[in-house]
Amino acid sequence: MPASSSASIHTSSMQSIGNQIGYKVRNIAHYGQPQIDIHLDGSHGPHGRYITSFSTMDTITGTVSVTAPHDMRFEDIEIAFTGTAQVFVDRLTTSPSVSGRTEATHRFLALKQPITEADLPQPRTLAAGKKYVFPFTFTVPSQLLPRSCAHAVASDHVRETHLMLPPSLGDPSLAGHSGALLDDFAPEMSKIVYGIKVRVTQVHEADGKLSLLAEKLRKVRVKPAFEEQPPLNVDPADPEYKVRREKAIKKGLFKGKLGTITAQSMQPKPLVIPGARSSPDAQITTMATMFLRFDPADENNTPPRLCSLATKLKVSTLFASAPRHNFPTRSSLGFDLTQGAYYDTVSLSSLCVASAQWVKHTSASNPCSDTNSIERRDSGISDCSTSSTSASSSAGIPTQSQNYRGGSFYTAKILIPITLPNNKNFIPTFHSCLISRFYSLSLQLSVQAPGVGDPSIHLKVPVQICAEGSETGNENARARSREASMAREADGMFTPRSFTQPQTQPAHDLPPEYAVHPPDRNVRLESVSVAG
Repeated sequence: MPASSSASIHTSSMQSIGNQIGYKVRNIAHYGQPQIDIHLDGSHGPHGRYITSFSTMDTITGTVSVTAPHDMRFEDIEIAFTGTAQVFVDRLTTSPSVSGRTEATHRFLALKQPITEADLPQPRTLAAGKKYVFPFTFTVPSQLLPRSCAHAVASDHVRETHLMLPPSLGDPSLAGHSGALLDDFAPEMSKIVYGIKVRVTQVHEADGKLSLLAEKLRKVRVKPAFEEQPPLNVDPADPEYKVRREKAIKKGLFKGKLGTITAQSMQPKPLVIPGARSSPDAQITTMATMFLRFDPADENNTPPRLCSLATKLKVSTLFASAPRHNFPTRSSLGFDLTQGAYYDTVSLSSLCVASAQWVKHTSASNPCSDTNSIERRDSGISDCSTSSTSASSSAGIPTQSQNYRGGSFYTAKILIPITLPNNKNFIPTFHSCLISRFYSLSLQLSVQAPGVGDPSIHLKVPVQICAEGSETGNENARARSREASMAREADGMFTPRSFTQPQTQPAHDLPPEYAVHPPDRNVRLESVSVAG
């Protein structure tokens, strides 16, 4: 027998012996531990699949059963609904023996099920072979408690965003929709896990210290409702987004310029994910718009022919092993060693836009120009206000390019349908203390020029993904709102009221813009300067 064959057989036998030893060691370690079973009510769906997806204000009910192999004393049984974020970041180091990994774990949610003394066996001893059953009921909160984000932040808006309930992320066993296992674009470096956690503890008689007898976690998927947030204020210097670009079109080699095409877009309406336990075949769509403008180099030049428009969705997951003080940016990756990023791209569609029509305008229709005095300006300077720019975009007329020197110009408008594929698990846009997920829309327009090659213009526009709540969660939220309103009305019935004639407040107690008595219309009012 060759030496290599005998070495491989020896290695495989050693591995088999090692597996048997490990199995026996695990059995010895678990010997004597109570067995914990967690059952969720209504979680067993069709075809034997477990549907464990919950949304905001959904109620999670079930039972926990504890069975001990022999009589065993215990101190307490804890049942909790927990949410935990786990992150690790790897960085290259100069020494191979030194690890550059930093890790962080943040338990942002812990709801405990109260268990009374009457529910526990007295004395606190688990009888051998007897099953003890404890029911539990939890409600998925709409937001986190302030102590979940106790670190320093740059603004109140960042704090409010961090206190929103983040969605489940990065767990392959729970990714997907209605039981289907789908990719949620999360790297293994970031994970958000929810679950029902059960702990059985014991107190040592010798030193009085608390030890863990048994522990089990039953994971559940949480898809909280996310309402539409205000549009992102894009910084022109941010490399992540390019909402406006200009492209000079040439007639050909050594033939001069045909003109300049300006492409401009804006953040579209959000993509809305259906609520938990809804139909997986529901289409998630929105509509984006691209505004085009062609400034010819000569009055006789006509705009080039439009060819195609390709759309892609960029998925960005940024994570950090230290709490974030502000929203993460791609530019800060090189300076913050505790931060990591993972990007993925999904192709959405490729449209033929040759039927888009150019509309000719005179110089008087230019939204931001003085027809009597038109001078060339730097591309980074604009004397147009934001309102005029947005108004011109809504009218389909982008502002002039840096090469515009007066005269007629052309505009076009392209409507772009955006539909997310059903074979991926898209989660809402969110920012937590350690993990963030956001999206951008890539729009690449190709034109047919008379010169060599077909130039293209590439825009990157922010897009937001929101999520609806489940039907049961919405009903629970409305019921809670009605109960709170009725409680306020009931409390108001017993609030003491004063029926005396109201007295006129002194002038110095009123706001600066009000007077005690309205002035006579015939009296001329002098202007008064109010400080502060």
